[in-house]
Amino acid sequence: MKLVGFLMVTVGFIAAALATVVDENAVRWLWYIPALVAGAAGVVAIKIDNARQSKTEHHVASRIETVESSLERIAANINKLNANKASIDTYDMRHRIDELFIDDLEMFVDARESIAHRYGLAAYGQVMSSFAAGERYLNRVWSASADGYIDEVNAYIEKARAQFAESLEEIRRLNTTP
Repeated sequence: MKLVGFLMVTVGFIAAALATVVDENAVRWLWYIPALVAGAAGVVAIKIDNARQSKTEHHVASRIETVESSLERIAANINKLNANKASIDTYDMRHRIDELFIDDLEMFVDARESIAHRYGLAAYGQVMSSFAAGERYLNRVWSASADGYIDEVNAYIEKARAQFAESLEEIRRLNTTP
């Protein structure tokens, strides 16, 4: 279906463009409108196929694994960072955050919709509530590090740790519930 959609987009939009240039003085509306509709229908077909594919059980299962593994790495890294915060220069904390968290945060965010597909919106809300709070606190640590506020760095790294631990606990609970 996706191939047909791409073909409809290509042919429809090329035909619509052609309908506008065949005659210098007028647009051939009887060609233009159906061609444009065909192109738009192709876009819709592609979106429907993507939505159907993203909901397949295999796809959702692999994305759930990605969610859990990225949260595990985030929780482990934040625990290490929190434990070593006294030995890390305040201004260097933001660089450590960039090194340790960027990839896993991105992977989690890319796969997060699978939580709603498998467990529903209430479960998605539970996981995302604590995750979003942890991410905000981590951003606050980054900003405080850039400004040199050691007390704020130390306070918010602990808050971020607690929130990410809560997200990980919630996703593990969901994965063990039949």
